[in-house]
Amino acid sequence: MFTGIIEETGRVEKIARGAKAIALTIRAGSTARGLKTGGSLAVNGCCLTATGTVAHGKSKLIRFDLLEETWRRTNFQFLKAGSLVNLERPLRAGGELGGHFVTGHIDGTGKILRWERTGADHVLDIAAPENVMRYVIEKGSIAIDGMSLTVAGVSKKSFRVWIIPHTFEVTNLRERKTGEAVNLEADMLGKYAEKFMGARAK
Repeated sequence: MFTGIIEETGRVEKIARGAKAIALTIRAGSTARGLKTGGSLAVNGCCLTATGTVAHGKSKLIRFDLLEETWRRTNFQFLKAGSLVNLERPLRAGGELGGHFVTGHIDGTGKILRWERTGADHVLDIAAPENVMRYVIEKGSIAIDGMSLTVAGVSKKSFRVWIIPHTFEVTNLRERKTGEAVNLEADMLGKYAEKFMGARAK
Protein backbone atom coordinates (compact mmCIF):
# COMPACT_ATOMS: atom_id res chain seq x y z
CA MET A 1 0.00 0.00 0.00
CA PHE A 2 1.20 3.49 -0.90
CA THR A 3 -0.02 7.08 -0.50
CA GLY A 4 0.93 8.70 -3.80
CA ILE A 5 3.43 11.09 -2.20
CA ILE A 6 6.59 10.77 -4.31
CA GLU A 7 9.75 10.58 -2.20
CA GLU A 8 12.28 11.01 -4.97
CA THR A 9 12.93 10.40 -8.65
CA GLY A 10 15.25 7.70 -9.95
CA ARG A 11 16.83 7.03 -13.32
CA VAL A 12 16.49 3.98 -15.51
CA GLU A 13 19.92 2.37 -15.70
CA LYS A 14 19.11 -0.52 -18.03
CA ILE A 15 16.29 -2.54 -19.55
CA ALA A 16 17.07 -6.08 -20.71
CA ARG A 17 14.63 -8.62 -22.08
CA GLY A 18 15.33 -12.16 -20.89
CA ALA A 19 13.82 -15.56 -21.60
CA LYS A 20 11.48 -15.44 -18.58
CA ALA A 21 11.21 -11.76 -17.67
CA ILE A 22 12.16 -8.20 -18.55
CA ALA A 23 14.83 -6.88 -16.20
CA LEU A 24 14.41 -3.23 -15.26
CA THR A 25 17.30 -1.65 -13.34
CA ILE A 26 16.73 1.66 -11.55
CA ARG A 27 19.31 3.93 -9.91
CA ALA A 28 17.84 5.25 -6.64
CA GLY A 29 18.97 7.19 -3.59
CA SER A 30 16.97 7.59 -0.38
CA THR A 31 14.19 5.15 -1.34
CA ALA A 32 16.79 2.38 -1.73
CA ARG A 33 18.06 2.65 1.84
CA GLY A 34 17.18 -0.51 3.70
CA LEU A 35 15.57 -2.05 0.61
CA LYS A 36 16.49 -5.71 0.31
CA THR A 37 15.75 -8.43 -2.22
CA GLY A 38 12.05 -9.24 -1.92
CA GLY A 39 11.13 -5.73 -0.80
CA SER A 40 8.63 -3.51 -2.60
CA LEU A 41 8.98 -0.13 -4.26
CA ALA A 42 6.50 1.83 -6.35
CA VAL A 43 8.03 2.85 -9.68
CA ASN A 44 5.82 5.31 -11.61
CA GLY A 45 3.04 4.10 -9.33
CA CYS A 46 3.50 0.40 -10.09
CA CYS A 47 4.33 -1.82 -7.10
CA LEU A 48 7.43 -3.83 -8.01
CA THR A 49 9.46 -6.43 -6.11
CA ALA A 50 13.22 -5.95 -5.92
CA THR A 51 15.05 -9.02 -7.21
CA GLY A 52 18.52 -7.65 -6.55
CA THR A 53 20.32 -4.57 -5.23
CA VAL A 54 23.89 -3.35 -5.73
CA ALA A 55 25.55 -0.35 -4.07
CA HIS A 56 26.75 2.20 -6.61
CA GLY A 57 28.53 5.12 -4.98
CA LYS A 58 26.03 7.14 -2.95
CA SER A 59 23.14 5.50 -4.76
CA LYS A 60 21.99 1.94 -5.30
CA LEU A 61 21.04 -0.02 -8.40
CA ILE A 62 17.79 -1.93 -7.95
CA ARG A 63 16.71 -4.69 -10.31
CA PHE A 64 13.10 -5.65 -10.92
CA ASP A 65 11.89 -8.55 -13.06
CA LEU A 66 8.77 -7.54 -14.99
CA LEU A 67 6.10 -9.88 -16.29
CA GLU A 68 4.77 -9.35 -19.82
CA GLU A 69 1.45 -8.34 -18.23
CA THR A 70 3.16 -5.54 -16.30
CA TRP A 71 5.09 -4.46 -19.39
CA ARG A 72 1.94 -4.35 -21.52
CA ARG A 73 -0.27 -2.58 -18.99
CA THR A 74 2.16 0.19 -17.96
CA ASN A 75 4.29 2.90 -19.52
CA PHE A 76 7.42 0.86 -18.76
CA GLN A 77 7.30 -0.22 -22.39
CA PHE A 78 8.23 3.35 -23.35
CA LEU A 79 11.10 3.77 -20.88
CA LYS A 80 14.73 3.86 -21.94
CA ALA A 81 18.08 4.26 -20.22
CA GLY A 82 18.13 7.67 -18.56
CA SER A 83 14.35 8.01 -18.18
CA LEU A 84 13.21 9.68 -14.97
CA VAL A 85 10.80 7.66 -12.79
CA ASN A 86 8.84 8.44 -9.63
CA LEU A 87 9.70 6.37 -6.55
CA GLU A 88 7.81 5.74 -3.30
CA ARG A 89 8.39 3.26 -0.49
CA PRO A 90 5.40 1.35 0.95
CA LEU A 91 3.32 3.00 3.67
CA ARG A 92 4.43 1.88 7.11
CA ALA A 93 1.95 1.16 9.90
CA GLY A 94 1.32 4.43 11.67
CA GLY A 95 2.82 6.43 8.81
CA GLU A 96 1.35 9.68 7.54
CA LEU A 97 -1.27 9.34 4.81
CA GLY A 98 -0.50 12.51 2.91
CA GLY A 99 -2.25 11.56 -0.33
CA HIS A 100 -4.82 8.78 -0.75
CA PHE A 101 -4.71 5.00 -0.59
CA VAL A 102 -2.78 3.80 -3.66
CA THR A 103 -2.40 0.04 -4.21
CA GLY A 104 0.33 0.14 -6.84
CA HIS A 105 -1.82 -1.87 -9.27
CA ILE A 106 -2.00 0.07 -12.54
CA ASP A 107 -5.40 0.16 -14.26
CA GLY A 108 -3.99 1.32 -17.59
CA THR A 109 -2.13 4.12 -19.32
CA GLY A 110 -3.30 7.58 -20.27
CA LYS A 111 -1.95 10.06 -22.81
CA ILE A 112 -0.88 13.61 -22.06
CA LEU A 113 -3.09 15.92 -24.17
CA ARG A 114 -2.07 19.24 -22.66
CA TRP A 115 0.94 20.08 -20.51
CA GLU A 116 1.73 23.74 -20.11
CA ARG A 117 2.55 26.40 -17.58
CA THR A 118 -0.19 28.75 -16.40
CA GLY A 119 1.17 31.40 -14.06
CA ALA A 120 3.22 29.71 -11.34
CA ASP A 121 1.43 26.38 -11.84
CA HIS A 122 1.01 23.84 -14.65
CA VAL A 123 -2.15 22.38 -16.15
CA LEU A 124 -2.19 18.73 -17.20
CA ASP A 125 -4.92 17.16 -19.34
CA ILE A 126 -4.93 13.37 -19.60
CA ALA A 127 -6.87 11.18 -22.05
CA ALA A 128 -7.80 7.98 -20.25
CA PRO A 129 -9.44 4.65 -21.18
CA GLU A 130 -13.06 3.99 -20.25
CA ASN A 131 -12.15 1.54 -17.48
CA VAL A 132 -10.41 4.43 -15.69
CA MET A 133 -12.75 7.30 -16.62
CA ARG A 134 -15.72 5.52 -15.04
CA TYR A 135 -14.15 6.20 -11.62
CA VAL A 136 -12.92 9.75 -12.25
CA ILE A 137 -14.95 12.48 -10.53
CA GLU A 138 -14.29 16.18 -10.06
CA LYS A 139 -12.45 16.82 -6.77
CA GLY A 140 -11.79 13.09 -6.49
CA SER A 141 -8.35 11.47 -6.31
CA ILE A 142 -6.33 9.71 -8.99
CA ALA A 143 -2.75 8.44 -9.16
CA ILE A 144 -0.75 9.56 -12.22
CA ASP A 145 2.66 7.87 -12.44
CA GLY A 146 2.21 7.22 -8.72
CA MET A 147 1.40 10.85 -7.81
CA SER A 148 -1.73 11.39 -5.74
CA LEU A 149 -3.52 14.25 -7.50
CA THR A 150 -6.91 15.93 -7.25
CA VAL A 151 -9.11 15.96 -10.34
CA ALA A 152 -9.95 19.55 -11.33
CA GLY A 153 -12.22 18.81 -14.29
CA VAL A 154 -13.74 15.89 -16.18
CA SER A 155 -14.87 15.46 -19.78
CA LYS A 156 -16.11 12.35 -21.56
CA LYS A 157 -12.70 10.87 -22.39
CA SER A 158 -10.23 12.96 -20.41
CA PHE A 159 -9.66 14.78 -17.14
CA ARG A 160 -7.63 17.71 -15.85
CA VAL A 161 -5.32 18.20 -12.87
CA TRP A 162 -3.35 21.23 -11.73
CA ILE A 163 0.29 20.87 -10.72
CA ILE A 164 1.88 23.13 -8.10
CA PRO A 165 5.56 24.15 -8.46
CA HIS A 166 6.75 21.75 -5.73
CA THR A 167 5.20 18.72 -7.44
CA PHE A 168 6.68 19.79 -10.76
CA GLU A 169 10.15 20.12 -9.26
CA VAL A 170 10.32 16.84 -7.32
CA THR A 171 8.68 14.42 -9.78
CA ASN A 172 9.22 13.14 -13.31
CA LEU A 173 6.76 15.77 -14.57
CA ARG A 174 9.68 18.11 -15.16
CA GLU A 175 10.69 15.90 -18.10
CA ARG A 176 7.27 14.88 -19.44
CA LYS A 177 5.94 16.04 -22.81
CA THR A 178 2.63 16.16 -24.63
CA GLY A 179 1.80 12.82 -26.23
CA GLU A 180 3.63 10.70 -23.68
CA ALA A 181 2.03 7.87 -21.72
CA VAL A 182 1.40 7.94 -17.98
CA ASN A 183 0.41 5.17 -15.58
CA LEU A 184 -3.06 5.55 -14.08
CA GLU A 185 -4.64 4.05 -11.00
CA ALA A 186 -8.21 5.02 -10.19
CA ASP A 187 -9.29 5.54 -6.58
CA MET A 188 -10.06 2.09 -5.18
CA LEU A 189 -12.92 3.50 -3.06
CA GLY A 190 -14.85 4.09 -6.29
CA LYS A 191 -14.23 0.49 -7.35
CA TYR A 192 -15.53 -0.87 -4.05
CA ALA A 193 -18.57 1.40 -4.18
CA GLU A 194 -19.40 0.15 -7.69
CA LYS A 195 -18.97 -3.47 -6.58
CA PHE A 196 -21.26 -3.06 -3.55
CA MET A 197 -23.92 -1.13 -5.47
CA GLY A 198 -23.89 -3.76 -8.20
CA ALA A 199 -24.34 -6.54 -5.67
CA ARG A 200 -27.26 -4.71 -4.04
CA ALA A 201 -28.95 -4.18 -7.40
CA LYS A 202 -29.12 -7.93 -8.10
